[in-house]
Amino acid sequence: MINQDQIPNNHELNENLQAVNDSMLEGLGKLAEYFGYNKVMGQLYGALLLSPGPLSLDDLGATLQKSKASVSTNMRTLEHMGVVREVWVRGDRRKFYEAETDFWKIAINVLSSRELRDLEQALQILQHNTQQLRESKPSMDSEDAEVAELYVSRIDRLEDFFRFAQLILTSILQRAGAGKFEVSEVSRITIE
Repeated sequence: MINQDQIPNNHELNENLQAVNDSMLEGLGKLAEYFGYNKVMGQLYGALLLSPGPLSLDDLGATLQKSKASVSTNMRTLEHMGVVREVWVRGDRRKFYEAETDFWKIAINVLSSRELRDLEQALQILQHNTQQLRESKPSMDSEDAEVAELYVSRIDRLEDFFRFAQLILTSILQRAGAGKFEVSEVSRITIE
């Protein structure tokens, strides 16, 4: 629990701090877009990550110059993903949030909830397509059968790549979940 007087006042930052803050918010917004999320989600996370204390929806809206509705909607999504959490501030009835700073926890939440599921769906589509081509190939003329064989060959290679990605993600999630993965100690990865 945090007291309202522990929340830092919004004072004007040093020029260098402001430049880094602006750059981080823009960069995290672009990173969020790159991974298929809303830019505002990345910026909200960045604002919370760089804040020495929790921020209210009003604070976040003012910082990013976004509407309270947009901030509220995106914060619910971030909270559901386990990227931010709501905290109670004594003496204030507003909702306050802070960033999750355990990046492995974030990675596990995001990878296990979205990336592995999407990867599995992609693998099912690839398998369905190659099965359909293999079953229909005998009824094709020789020219189409040759093209079908090319499709099957290339889709099989894509499936192998996706299975490899799935193996890597699953291994990382298992080790990180068991607390056996410290990024700062990784200097080499051996693939057998």
